[in-house]
Amino acid sequence: MDHQSARAGDATPALLGAADVASDLAADLRAASRGDQQAFARVYDATSTKVYGLVLRVLRNPAMAEEVSQECYLEIWRQAARYEPARGSALAWMLTVAHRRAVDRVRAVEASDRRDVHYERSNRSVEHDSTEEAAEARMEARRVRAALQGLTGAQREAIELAYFGGYTHTEVAAMLDLPLGTAKTRIRDGLIRLRDTMGVGAQ
Repeated sequence: MDHQSARAGDATPALLGAADVASDLAADLRAASRGDQQAFARVYDATSTKVYGLVLRVLRNPAMAEEVSQECYLEIWRQAARYEPARGSALAWMLTVAHRRAVDRVRAVEASDRRDVHYERSNRSVEHDSTEEAAEARMEARRVRAALQGLTGAQREAIELAYFGGYTHTEVAAMLDLPLGTAKTRIRDGLIRLRDTMGVGAQ
């Protein structure tokens, strides 16, 4: 307790608390990678709300988000040994896993929808304009995905959380353990690079 009090005198309580939480989470994740179920339970309790929130923002379906969130934690349990602290916070790594899982589910649903659409089109006539609009939408989605691959990993992570995950700049900064200004800069620079890659003129 004395040691903690001494530390509290050197930093603001809010910053110190955030650092302690991040450190504890990383330690619990490492312990979970060695099979410590109690450590994994603490990881789940500390992060489940944020993981579910991110997945829900991507999927927009509470029941599906609950299912995918559970899949995320199964993957996190299995892959915990792959977490590398040098590459970012434990929470950021887990949110990356969650976002990838959610996007994979969206793509799976879209693929199923395309199969349904194909079946419907093969059994009834479809107006040309509707077909053309759907094709243009798919082409635009492919362009965006290709452009995202041209960003740095840090820019892509911030852009995906802000624009695909729907989080505010402040929330993105907190999730990635970054100063707000740094998060805003990554998002701004990523958007500029996306614009240039896709050939969209400045407004």
